[in-house]
Amino acid sequence: MTQTITLYVDGACRGNPGLGGWGAYIITESEKHKIYGGEAETTNNRMELTAAIEGIKFCPQDAKLIIWTDSKYVKQGITEWIHGWKKKNWKDVKNPDLWKLLDATCQGREIEWNWIKGHAGHPGNEMADQLANQGADQTLKTMKNPLASAGTGPEQADTLDKKKAEKDWLLDDPFGFDLMEAELQDESEVLDSAALENQALDNKALENAEQENHQAESLQHQAEIPEPVLESATPASAKPLHPHIVITPRTKEVHGPRQLILDTETTGFYFQDTDRIIEVGAIEMVNRKLTGSSIHIYINPQKPVGESENIHGISDEFLKDKPLYADIADVLFDYLKGAEIIAHNATFDMNFLDMEFKRAGFVALSEVCAVTDTLAMAKSKHPGQKNSLDALVRRYEIPQRDRTFHGALLDAEILSDVYLAMTGGQVSFDMDTLTEAEQQQGQTARSTVQIDLPVILPSAEELHAHENWVKQFEEKHGTACLFTK
Repeated sequence: MTQTITLYVDGACRGNPGLGGWGAYIITESEKHKIYGGEAETTNNRMELTAAIEGIKFCPQDAKLIIWTDSKYVKQGITEWIHGWKKKNWKDVKNPDLWKLLDATCQGREIEWNWIKGHAGHPGNEMADQLANQGADQTLKTMKNPLASAGTGPEQADTLDKKKAEKDWLLDDPFGFDLMEAELQDESEVLDSAALENQALDNKALENAEQENHQAESLQHQAEIPEPVLESATPASAKPLHPHIVITPRTKEVHGPRQLILDTETTGFYFQDTDRIIEVGAIEMVNRKLTGSSIHIYINPQKPVGESENIHGISDEFLKDKPLYADIADVLFDYLKGAEIIAHNATFDMNFLDMEFKRAGFVALSEVCAVTDTLAMAKSKHPGQKNSLDALVRRYEIPQRDRTFHGALLDAEILSDVYLAMTGGQVSFDMDTLTEAEQQQGQTARSTVQIDLPVILPSAEELHAHENWVKQFEEKHGTACLFTK
């Protein structure tokens, strides 16, 4: 069976143009690979393209590839713009060499291209970014002049032990042969022929050095890099969690962008008028599958809940020992950032969350998360109808739950069912999880179902009326009726 491989690719450039690097984080069904490289003078777009090319080339030809890039230039270029570029014979296209190479590399492959927001906390994208920067760092290392870095001038270089200098040069700069030769040529005007002769490697030493260079390049892809954090985004804060912060871990390992179905409860409707959040609940979904991970927090708003208690049932007495928002902001922000937030009437929830995070000294959550509003989706799909969460539950026949009082985590769970139903149906009934016997039983059951449809024949009177109508049609139009031909 063809395997599916997920790739996160990224490029980096320090100067644009300037020193650059590329990285590809490749996740197969059984293992993970990290490859990277760089160039001394390049651009960010060229490194983004190179990352995609090298990542694809690394994978087997028959594998299905799911590629995530934070470059819209790459994603739209390879999926949309490239067709027009080919028709114009690549006229006025920047980086045509890499675009042609990427196009050729993709031929005969099954590839799904996706865009992901960069520097938003997604572990796969963050790892690709680390690899790209490591590629740039490695390239910078090869550019250094070992003699200059040792603090020795031309005269001092004459007295160096030749074998020792050669060893140090390979250790500090295993990939810099061309650069070294160019630098020696530039210095020829100030160095006499004897100094040049002492500094130059003889043919045998150069041959040995080339062999070590190839070995170093083969080891480059195996460089030690810290493992990425688990994509369930557990809090990065080093301090212990407050006992009222409940985070459940994933029950299944999945890869892909995170979606968080989220709900809040507040003291009122107006974030501008001192109302505060008292409860946050969110559950995680990846590739339309719930991962089992969730976060649930009650928060002391430092003000009476007032009449809002009639909606959510949360009292001042219950909240008095709960943490302040400032005490849980770092943990909550770490869990939410970089994900797509899905909420019903999302403007309400995001306005409150943005306000609370800014009060706690963070950036607005909406700046680091994409947002999907299921209320707007429902109004578009069902104009003129009630589109409250309760109404959608009834419309899509979602199993009923006790909602005497609203609760953030409960509403998030209900909304996940509604969202899946609105966007293509539930996925909890996963045929992949059925045993072979169960699938055979299902097929057998379907094959034995028989439906006897009644056949209604026309009466003699109806048949006569029909024939008269057909004749009238032919007389009027001069041609036989379509269904009599």
